[in-house]
Amino acid sequence: MQAGYNHLHSPVGTAGSEEAPGSHCVHTGRTGDGSCLHSGDVHIQMNSTPKESVGNQSSRTVRTAGAHSCSQGCVHSRFRSHSHSEARPPEDHAAEAGEQGSGSFSEFRALFKWLQKSLPYILILGIKLVMQHITGISLGIGLLTTFMYANKSIVNQVFLRERSSKIQCAWLLVFLGGSSVLLYYTFQSQTLYYSLIFLNPTLDNLSFWEVLWIVGITDFILKFLFMGFKCLILLVPSFILPFKSKGYWYMLLEELCQCYRTFVPIPVWFRYFVSYGEFGNGTRWSLGILLALFYLILKLLDFFGHLRTFRQVLRIFFTRPSYGVAASKRQCADVDDICSICQAEFQKPILLICQHIFCEECIALWFNREKTCPLCRTVISDRINKWKDGATSAHLQIY
Repeated sequence: MQAGYNHLHSPVGTAGSEEAPGSHCVHTGRTGDGSCLHSGDVHIQMNSTPKESVGNQSSRTVRTAGAHSCSQGCVHSRFRSHSHSEARPPEDHAAEAGEQGSGSFSEFRALFKWLQKSLPYILILGIKLVMQHITGISLGIGLLTTFMYANKSIVNQVFLRERSSKIQCAWLLVFLGGSSVLLYYTFQSQTLYYSLIFLNPTLDNLSFWEVLWIVGITDFILKFLFMGFKCLILLVPSFILPFKSKGYWYMLLEELCQCYRTFVPIPVWFRYFVSYGEFGNGTRWSLGILLALFYLILKLLDFFGHLRTFRQVLRIFFTRPSYGVAASKRQCADVDDICSICQAEFQKPILLICQHIFCEECIALWFNREKTCPLCRTVISDRINKWKDGATSAHLQIY
């Protein structure tokens, strides 16, 4: 067999080659037949003589088909490998997410086991702390229970208006006063009542827990004191102090109580911060002074906030803003002379700016919690007078 090598293309190292190394094509047989051989280094075009092409047409056909199958198999294998490489990352991410989830679950399980093993020791330490502070814990629970009972009872009596029980109000007054006197008598050696007039109780070295003890008891006593004033207002007959005026008094007393409770802890905490550096070096002394000054600055900012609120309450207390005007009999007859709130006949009917009519006391109670009309939701009041119902703030002023 004679073969003619007509032309040699792109030898290894040739500068004019435009194809990437490792992917060269060998053309075999007739023009257009070829396969891609990645392992070859040269691109050779092979032509045969006419006789040989006629005599060996079948063999060339076989070789051509083999070359095509080889090229197709190479391409398919590369495509499958590429597809596998592209499909592998999501599985890897899922595997990593599963490993992370299992890792977090194992950490949680280890933490749970540690807590399970440490539970007896935690119970022992908790019982020890409770036994050391059993007096303070018991007294705190008693004061909180007393406050919740008295506050709820006062709110209920205010809601009843003229139907409120004078006996219940008198009992609340005696109960609150007796609780305060009994508390101060039990701890008379500590003179805790000094805190009510901005003096320091007779405790030598104030620790953190002793400061909390003094401030907490003083705050509850002040709440009891102003709640007693509210009971006195409840005992005043309606012909002397109408129900509408009583609501403004409740609001004013509560704002006064909150302002006074803000200032009462200042001497105790200031003494505690300053005494931090009394028996130490200059650095501790300077730190104590800085802490005390920073505390005073915070209290001053708090004072301006309470002062702004108190001025608003004073303006409302003296101006007594009205929610509407008195309604005529004809206007009441148009709505069947029935109040939509109490479902009874009008008592001192008031016509709002939205042209809806309600009893004066009913709408006054409504605006203690809302700003809008009960029927059409038109904004009537610019401020909610939430303390006009006789409630006392449950916030514990400990700083």
